[in-house]
Amino acid sequence: MSGKDDRLYVVHIDECLGWIAQFARDGKDVFLHDRKTQDAILRNLHVLAESTQRLSDSIKARHPEIPWDEIAGFRNVVVHDYLGIDLERTWLILEKDLPPLRKAIQEMKQSMDIS
Repeated sequence: MSGKDDRLYVVHIDECLGWIAQFARDGKDVFLHDRKTQDAILRNLHVLAESTQRLSDSIKARHPEIPWDEIAGFRNVVVHDYLGIDLERTWLILEKDLPPLRKAIQEMKQSMDIS
């Protein structure tokens, strides 16, 4: 995989994080009770996780602060165990895990000179 491909996926991951933040802005209660919001957020989490799987091993190795294996595990849950998705746990991921991930992805973009 070329660096150009990595750049494309990093941009895609960042875009998904932006959409998730936008869809989650109305808060936990809306997320827990609105099917459209759930679908929009879960779809973007899926696409984000899928994009991380397509990054080169070398770029992942340069960013060990990102929990690549946990993201892959979440992708497997979203894809294969979608009926078992715990919305409360998903909201915790949005609150606790996505802000540091977004910061790390922003730093990755800067190091790759992506605006």
